[in-house]
Amino acid sequence: MDATSFIAVSNTSKEVFKTATLLKTLGVNALITGESGVGKKSLAKYILPDAPILDASNFDELLITLESVTQIIIINLQNSPNLNTIIDLIKVHNIRVVATANNYISNDDLDELFSVKFDIPPLSQRTEDVEGLIELFSKEASSLFCVDNEFNIKNFIPDLSQNSNSLKRQVMVNYLLQDIKDVELMDIIENYLFDKLGSNSDYRNFLYLYEVPLIKAGLNKFNSQLKLSDKLGLNRNTLRKKIADNKQYL
Repeated sequence: MDATSFIAVSNTSKEVFKTATLLKTLGVNALITGESGVGKKSLAKYILPDAPILDASNFDELLITLESVTQIIIINLQNSPNLNTIIDLIKVHNIRVVATANNYISNDDLDELFSVKFDIPPLSQRTEDVEGLIELFSKEASSLFCVDNEFNIKNFIPDLSQNSNSLKRQVMVNYLLQDIKDVELMDIIENYLFDKLGSNSDYRNFLYLYEVPLIKAGLNKFNSQLKLSDKLGLNRNTLRKKIADNKQYL
């Protein structure tokens, strides 16, 4: 997400965005915490749109940058190998800083440096924001793949396991697959299998790549093993065995 794409539909997100908007007008330092993919970096860029962005793990580059800037965004602060040195440089050069971290860091000097600290909850606690993110990622997918099809949300269950990161990946893949041709799909499977083939039982080992999608699609469409066995031309016991064999994927 870019600096202006933080989705604020839920009450929690509206409050977070209100805080970020207030910080744009103030000269104070802020620490934004939350899981990966919740929008920390987007809000930091919204607060300091012209500031360089440095990862705290790139310690040497960060030290050099701190010698020549008046404001900075430091991401992944929890990965810094030496927080005290960073804090000292920020104070000596009177640098305005907005930092992000995956969780709260217990450090008295950090508490003194960051007068404002706020946390962004995971998307699973801000489900009202999900629809807006799906729309945003769909527009990105449409531009990326040069297609005008609307994203089909039928039977779409958002993957929020990694917040916006997993959701964006899921939307991109689904957007691509809803317009994919059979030849393109076969090319994808061919590329996937090329480096994996080599044993004497590869046919049996990779048969699930065909059977699982076929069974899942059939069960979703017909909602009945009996109907699906008839449509596939399989004995019901044969279908049950295939479902049992592939239960880890179904």
